[in-house]
Amino acid sequence: MDPVSTRHVAEFRRFNRYFTRRIGALDDHYLGQDRPLGEARLLFEIGEGVSLRELRTRLGLDAGYLSRMAKTLQAQGLVRISVHPHDSRLRMIELTRAGRTELKEQNRRADALAAGLLDGLTPAQRDRLTEAMSTAQRLLRLAAITVAPVDGAAPDARACLDAYAADIDARFPEGFDPSDLVGPEEVSGAAGAFFVAYEEGRPVGCGALRRLKPRIGELRHVWVHPDARRLGLARRILTALETEAAARGLTVLRLDTHASLTEAQAMYRSCGYKEIPPYAEHVYGDHWFEKRLSGPVS
Repeated sequence: MDPVSTRHVAEFRRFNRYFTRRIGALDDHYLGQDRPLGEARLLFEIGEGVSLRELRTRLGLDAGYLSRMAKTLQAQGLVRISVHPHDSRLRMIELTRAGRTELKEQNRRADALAAGLLDGLTPAQRDRLTEAMSTAQRLLRLAAITVAPVDGAAPDARACLDAYAADIDARFPEGFDPSDLVGPEEVSGAAGAFFVAYEEGRPVGCGALRRLKPRIGELRHVWVHPDARRLGLARRILTALETEAAARGLTVLRLDTHASLTEAQAMYRSCGYKEIPPYAEHVYGDHWFEKRLSGPVS
């Protein structure tokens, strides 16, 4: 990818400074209540109850910092901390009645703040702002996802393939036989590569590259979890696979898709893949594609 420009960095930081000040994130009494934003956000995230481990992962918090906030809220009678009934390694946190009452008031004040900010705009301007915020959230979420190579036999690789198989089994009229999945030996070492996309430590997508013959590779099982679709993640995975193929000296990439995967066909065409005659026998192959790589993929 191209380097990030100083202009983009400056505009991003400028917006952050304005927005955090405008919503009162810097105030020790967020929304006029007797607590800072961190504790208020923690009350919101606890919801109906959750493990401290999940909260730590979800919010990206240091374990010690989270523990101190949780103990502060517990001392104020707003949360209850206990051991998971079926796993003594997990500590659970839930809102007390007082905590639910404060959260309800917090939500009321937050809604009022948002309504006040939007009140100065026309309906059309509100629509534009809402669309812009949705786009910003989608792009920031995509930016935070990492795509990394893993061993073809790694648990995350096989878990993604199992999820992929279940997904397309429900989509293919004839179903899907998991025996068609690539084996670890086909996408490891000199034979190929396997990439997994991670969002906050959770696998949300995958893609496989295997060598067909000298200088020709094949893409298999490019998949994105339903929760992470419409972000542009499939293209990110595809770019990682193409970059890996170029690094391995491959000059041609091929793949096939099922007739029901119309969105995949559209993506491959838009990414420079041309439809070709079948190059192998594959029970699920209805459309066959090829792309010629010219040097490193950017």
